[in-house]
Amino acid sequence: MKIVFGCDPNASDFKEQLMAYVKELGHEVTDFGSDDPIYANVAIKCAKAVAAGEFDRGIVVCGTGIGVSIAANKVKGAYAACIHDVYQAQRAELSNHANIITMGAQVVGIELAKCMVKEYLSCTFDPESRSKNKVQRIVDFESEAQ
Repeated sequence: MKIVFGCDPNASDFKEQLMAYVKELGHEVTDFGSDDPIYANVAIKCAKAVAAGEFDRGIVVCGTGIGVSIAANKVKGAYAACIHDVYQAQRAELSNHANIITMGAQVVGIELAKCMVKEYLSCTFDPESRSKNKVQRIVDFESEAQ
């Protein structure tokens, strides 16, 4: 898979370790930075690239994972899940078809983060699952005039 990464300056070392790990897992990795203290900028850049189909998935990190998740979810076609444990990592894809995960470098340790990333990347959404109508409602709402 092609995976795009981004972060704010607080999470640079954390992101670098995750990128190296994802490469070890055999995935292609692209780094969108960031030195920009406005975390929304890199989150939006990553989300746009994933939504456009340039990347299969995205992983974006800040201090808590919350801000980058909110920012990424503002991009049409981007579905970001802020995760904190392995079960959430699985369900982000299996139940919610999230094409981006976010996490907090100041919230989870690097070893847990590696486990979560491995689990997330190993899962594939089943379009015939019982979650299909729930996920489709999100997509439909996004297309409705507001």
